[in-house]
Amino acid sequence: MSKRIRVLVAKPGLDGHDRGAKVVARALRDAGFEVIYTGIRLTPEQIAEAALQEDVNVVALSLLSGAHNTLFPKVVELLRQKGMNDVLIIGGGVIPDADIPGLKAAGIAEVFTPGTPTSAIVEYIKANVK
Repeated sequence: MSKRIRVLVAKPGLDGHDRGAKVVARALRDAGFEVIYTGIRLTPEQIAEAALQEDVNVVALSLLSGAHNTLFPKVVELLRQKGMNDVLIIGGGVIPDADIPGLKAAGIAEVFTPGTPTSAIVEYIKANVK
């Protein structure tokens, strides 16, 4: 039996809107992944520590507050400092198309915006987890 993919779904910063993150978390769970949902209003440090403690394969960040250009790269930096170089880091939320190239350059593997089918997120994770 192969090991199930473990995904940490996290909401960094002061964003308290978590319906989308919960929908994604449920879709990932229904696809057979182990899902850990952190809840809202976490610091990048708390997210990185949770990812380390939970030994996850994927960190899925969700943000609607507009602070993605600051918070997403900070989470990437902290994960890398903890030696978690093989963890797939993805992001989602209300993110302008113009910001996506910068997020990818900062280490976010893929960005999923509103309207993305959850099946696309599932397939992306399956295809890209090391």
